[in-house]
Amino acid sequence: MVRAQFTKRLLGAAAVVALAAGGLISAGSANASEDHPDAKQHAAAVPEHAVTGYWQNFDNGATKQKLSDVPDDYDIIAVAFADATGSPGAVDFKLDPGTGYSDEQQFKDDIKAKQAAGKSVIVSVGGEKGSISVSDDASADAFASSITGLMDKYGFNGVDIDLENGVNSTYMTKALKAIHDKKSDVVVTMAPQTIDMQSASTEYFKTALAIKDFLTVVNMQYYNSGSMQGCDGKVYSQGSVDFLTALACIQLENGLDPSQVGIGVPASTSGAGSGYVEPGVVNDALDCLAKGSGCGSFKPSKTYPGIRGAMTWSTNWDAASGNAWSKAVGPHVHGL
Repeated sequence: MVRAQFTKRLLGAAAVVALAAGGLISAGSANASEDHPDAKQHAAAVPEHAVTGYWQNFDNGATKQKLSDVPDDYDIIAVAFADATGSPGAVDFKLDPGTGYSDEQQFKDDIKAKQAAGKSVIVSVGGEKGSISVSDDASADAFASSITGLMDKYGFNGVDIDLENGVNSTYMTKALKAIHDKKSDVVVTMAPQTIDMQSASTEYFKTALAIKDFLTVVNMQYYNSGSMQGCDGKVYSQGSVDFLTALACIQLENGLDPSQVGIGVPASTSGAGSGYVEPGVVNDALDCLAKGSGCGSFKPSKTYPGIRGAMTWSTNWDAASGNAWSKAVGPHVHGL
């Protein structure tokens, strides 16, 4: 996710095929629910089927809103973004006055109000322009300390990892486990790019698997990626139900529990450079994965009724379109 327009790298079908030929894309292992029975015992405050939305702490032309303006259809609100400081691994959050808040206390009060309504409010780290590096013991400790500090200061329920310039699984895992050790009920979400979840051997995927006993959900960004390979070895173009289902299958069949998999899409054509799909396509993809209905040409070999739900960038772009995305996807997710 970015603060202006999305400019992420594109990966064409030919490059994806090369990844497959090189053995980078794997296909199939037991689900986390089978080999890790505690996978679902996390983030009790988050409903079984949940909708995540990013709230913009900056002005990029989308509708300005306070947290209190975010519709009730959203179960997890990711405040974007916490930024790097001068200390390696450390992050900080500064409330942008352009959001309309007169002071930090009003912001904190809105967080409490959302939590009282059963919602989780977390702080997102990174974004397309984020430059946070967690690559050694010291930076892992600094990251964990700064995140728990922000949770204490603002009342955040947890953290979202949206680092689009690389993740070191060894040290990010250490940092996230340190956060969980201190905040056992922490909500941890991730928003990797499609290329970052093509194989269980990638750093992002390894991080997700390493913390799957408390990971809440991975909402992969199914956009701004070009064509990618699905779990059946075929290449699919973004912007289709097949793209959503065949790529989600990789996560579902390589170790993540269905409750830890969500579909991330832009709320409108303005929210991304490419890959926008109508809300109905998101709902069809969820039905395909959960029930086996609404599929395109790709049909999973089994269903995943526990799939967590969907995510959008952003609540602000959703508001700019009259909240059309959340009005359509929210009730559908909650009715799975």
